[in-house]
Amino acid sequence: MQKKVLVLLAPGFEEVEAVTPVDYLRRAGIAVTTAAIGESPLVTGARDIPVQADTVFKELIKTESAARWDAVIIPGGMGGASNCAASKETGALLGEMLQAGKWVCAICAAPAVVLAPLGILSGRKFTCYPGMEDQVNGGEFSEDQVVIDRGKSGGIITSRGAGTAGAFAAAIIGELLGQAEADKVAQAVLLRQ
Repeated sequence: MQKKVLVLLAPGFEEVEAVTPVDYLRRAGIAVTTAAIGESPLVTGARDIPVQADTVFKELIKTESAARWDAVIIPGGMGGASNCAASKETGALLGEMLQAGKWVCAICAAPAVVLAPLGILSGRKFTCYPGMEDQVNGGEFSEDQVVIDRGKSGGIITSRGAGTAGAFAAAIIGELLGQAEADKVAQAVLLRQ
């Protein structure tokens, strides 16, 4: 069965941290849906690049349960992460995903700004944008580019920033499809690991 991943795009998201995983996961044959946090599917990122999402998140969750997705990805960018954190629907989805044993993936500011306030990083290994780890209570911080925590209640994949977006995407592919598939995509895009 084809794996399915949801990518949340909120105004001010870091474009590289969103588009790189979408690209790499689609290369691996994963069905990726982008969903806009807000009223319009057109979302402007942190560098003023407008991106057309596949759907609007509020509409999507009316008809789709968390069980449909194998993973959710939350890009960073302070504006985007803050807008995601302000969405009650986002918090509910993340809780459902973890309860269902699925993957929650966040990069850059998103681990500290979105996951930590929800208690998701408590007792878990994580990384985030340098300096933001001070905002996370109860988690085990690592300076690794990508940190994978395979917990009892769902898995968490976190990463540091735009420069680690390729490694972040490869790690997600590795967990969903196996390391051989991740290596195949990494080799095709000349990802240095």
